[in-house]
Amino acid sequence: MFQTAAKTLSVASSVSRAISVRHYCKKTTRKLRISEALLGSELGANVKVQGWVRSVRPQKTNLFFHVNDGSCLQSLQIVAGSDLDELLTFGSAVEVTGILKKSPHQKQPVELEAEQIHIIGECNPVDFPFKIKERHSLEYIRQFPHLRCRTNAFSSLLRIRSEATTAIHSYFKKNGFVQIHTPIITSNDCEGAGELFQVEPSGPDYDENENFFSVPAFLSVSGQLHLEVMSGAFSGVYTFGPTFRAENSQSRRHLAEFYMVEAEVSFTQSIEDLTKVMEDMFRSSTEHVLAHCAEDVNLFHKHVTPGHRVSLKDNNLTWAVDILNRSSQEFAFPTDWGCDLQTEHEKYLVKHCGNIPVFVTDYPYDLKPFYARDNQDSPEHTAAAVDLLVPGVGELCGGSLREERLDLLRARAGLEDTYSWYLDLRRFGSVPHGGFGLGFERYLQCILGVDNIKDVIPFPRFSHSCLL
Repeated sequence: MFQTAAKTLSVASSVSRAISVRHYCKKTTRKLRISEALLGSELGANVKVQGWVRSVRPQKTNLFFHVNDGSCLQSLQIVAGSDLDELLTFGSAVEVTGILKKSPHQKQPVELEAEQIHIIGECNPVDFPFKIKERHSLEYIRQFPHLRCRTNAFSSLLRIRSEATTAIHSYFKKNGFVQIHTPIITSNDCEGAGELFQVEPSGPDYDENENFFSVPAFLSVSGQLHLEVMSGAFSGVYTFGPTFRAENSQSRRHLAEFYMVEAEVSFTQSIEDLTKVMEDMFRSSTEHVLAHCAEDVNLFHKHVTPGHRVSLKDNNLTWAVDILNRSSQEFAFPTDWGCDLQTEHEKYLVKHCGNIPVFVTDYPYDLKPFYARDNQDSPEHTAAAVDLLVPGVGELCGGSLREERLDLLRARAGLEDTYSWYLDLRRFGSVPHGGFGLGFERYLQCILGVDNIKDVIPFPRFSHSCLL
């Protein structure tokens, strides 16, 4: 019995090995992304690609068309029989199987000689809002938020945005920061401007006169105060997520929902501890994007002025106000000491310094929120606050040292009732610390030269806009 079982097992093992060998030797089709196919490492192989048709060029005996799957800007040329001319259209989704070969043309390294083409999704080129031989403006494609990812410009933007996100996370990880997921729903108005979206439950089980939470709740305008909590246990923390402002504006500068990069640094000694992190993050992230998305960035730089440099200058607000007051340019807003800088002032200062990023520090104390550290200087009386101004955008980053002195915080009216927990942070092991926030969409505007903030976010939300 044992011998028979052993023989059966031996035969079964031999058959299994034979099947494995035959399966291994069989020529199989390998699925490739377009970016992988263009590398040319699979020349002569039987491959399969999937994507969307970007151009169609029929000839007498052959049909040439390009397919793109979003993995890179460049498309892969497909060579097929001319019998598919009426079926294949611009914008349609296809799956193509064939042999990857070296292209005889210098403009493209490889091409796919099609053996089988499957049209997965048809596209009527007459009704499709984007036309095959037209270069559409950002203003035009903005009308089609559900389709604009099909264009070269916006697909490049989305790849750049993804890579910039990776770069920012990599910078913080490399420098020992801990990522904190700060809440979206909060009771705090961190900016103090009152431009909040209130959150209320809906449905028959809820009384509209009662709060779902113990207090009124709003969508977050900033994760800063929650980061300050965490800065009592970590030397460096950051968050990267959506924030919301109920600004009744449809201008090219405003969004109701946008992304913020916010960081908090403990054991600070001066405002330079913050400006160093700002500059290093800006420089590191931009170098990463330029290195990993060169083709996509170059596409943008063919149509817009880049306005990007990485050198920085450091100046205080007294210097800035002096420059503005000596200017012959007429400003719509006043430039007196004690008045906040407006976008027109910020852009002028950047231009005055040679169109490079500029730090402005030491703002009037009364203009800043309760948490900004008092410099206790005179006669101006300033706060240890800093803004990073960049070409084409104005303010990119805003931050300050935080007031760690409990007695000075207590002097601010209303904190004992509303922010008693915040005062507790100063009672138990408080350290000097500071932080800043960077508007991610503004950062993309800066490195790409894009004028309208609605063109650097996948689904822009603003006053009276339609929501998908």
